[in-house]
Amino acid sequence: MNRKLTFSVDDESSDIIKRYEQFLSGKATGYFDVDELESIVEYYLQHGRTKDCTKVLEFGLKLHPNNNALKTKRAKIYLATGDDKKAFRILNKLTETNDYEVIILKIEVLVKQDRFDEAHLLCKKIIEEETVELDSVYLDIAFIYLGQGLFNMALKLLERGDVENNRNIDLLFELAFCYEQNDDYEKAIQTYNRIIDIDSYTDEAWFNLGQIYFALQDFPKALEAYEFALTIDENDSLTCLQKGHVHFQLDQFELAIESYLDYKKMTSNIWETEIFIAECYERMERYEESILYYQQSLDSHPNNFDAFTGIGICLLEQEKFGESKIYIERALEIDKDASDAWVYLAEVFIGLEETENALEAYLKSVSIEYAQPDTLMAIANIYLEDGVYNSALRYYLEAQSLDNTLEHIDLFIGVAHFKNENILDAIPYLHKAVIENEHAAEMFLELCPEAIETLFVK
Repeated sequence: MNRKLTFSVDDESSDIIKRYEQFLSGKATGYFDVDELESIVEYYLQHGRTKDCTKVLEFGLKLHPNNNALKTKRAKIYLATGDDKKAFRILNKLTETNDYEVIILKIEVLVKQDRFDEAHLLCKKIIEEETVELDSVYLDIAFIYLGQGLFNMALKLLERGDVENNRNIDLLFELAFCYEQNDDYEKAIQTYNRIIDIDSYTDEAWFNLGQIYFALQDFPKALEAYEFALTIDENDSLTCLQKGHVHFQLDQFELAIESYLDYKKMTSNIWETEIFIAECYERMERYEESILYYQQSLDSHPNNFDAFTGIGICLLEQEKFGESKIYIERALEIDKDASDAWVYLAEVFIGLEETENALEAYLKSVSIEYAQPDTLMAIANIYLEDGVYNSALRYYLEAQSLDNTLEHIDLFIGVAHFKNENILDAIPYLHKAVIENEHAAEMFLELCPEAIETLFVK
């Protein structure tokens, strides 16, 4: 079912636009009736070309002076450019006060001005007066509230429209969208499935279904939905990309690469696609192939933080610390606030046995983003090795407060307490460490050999 205010650019409309633009260039002559002029205005509005809309109206009003339909379009242009007051003045002067589009535009002005009581009265009026296609009426009004981000009000209207006609696919799409905005994913999924039941070849419904499952991290179901969408339209580049992302999340890196290579043929963002492919090879520990794709991305997009970081990580994993340092430092020149890059730089310094520089890089990272338990523990380890036991204890405790599942965290807190001569504080942590790991006592004595004389650990 077509909505009442939908002006689609079909073949006939395209011919009208072409004829009008040829007229402007002096290549054609002719006459345009009001319906044709309305179609031209709607076309330019849909493409955000408000100046062209104004030219069309000026031309149209010369051909059809005082035509209310064209004046209504002028009000619509004012609305599109944010001049609500001018739009409302025009609408109030129109003689055809019961015209459907005029009332819809008045409702839009009132909603934009937060005059909700007046808007609701007009909504009630138009719903009571329209006797056919009420579902489309509810949808037109709902679009107004959706445009202002008033999802709950739109949802109520759409649910009423759904009662009037439960097979209006346009309405169901907006209904599902509102459920998503309210984080009601179960109802959104049900609604997309209803669309699919009506028309199983609606690829957009399959894609949106995949997006919800992806957000819920139900990757097998997301993959199934994307594959259905691609069966309907194998050239849908965005679905192809998302399919690659799902395979990546499922650790199916070879399949992810296949999808990314297909997507690469469909997009102009080749450098970004090469990053995705490089990340797959990196996860498979095929570092040379990963570096190749990162470098290709870098060649076409020079200030590429992800490529510099990616190459740095691959070199770090191969223990090529000096080369890795060059790339990670270049990444930090591009984004000095990238906390993860500072961590990678710290790990490079650890590999180069430059502990002081490593500590400085770790501290820089947590100054940008503190909630990094692994990094906090790495800082504590350096302080422990350097004999700065108070600082070591502080960072161990901070790390544990963020993640109490960190490996050996209780043992290291116990060690730090013991080194600070807080033996009574150390004992509970050491007991817990021994319960969790049968080798904890041996590890403790390796770190604190002097404890053999002061502490008996079973």
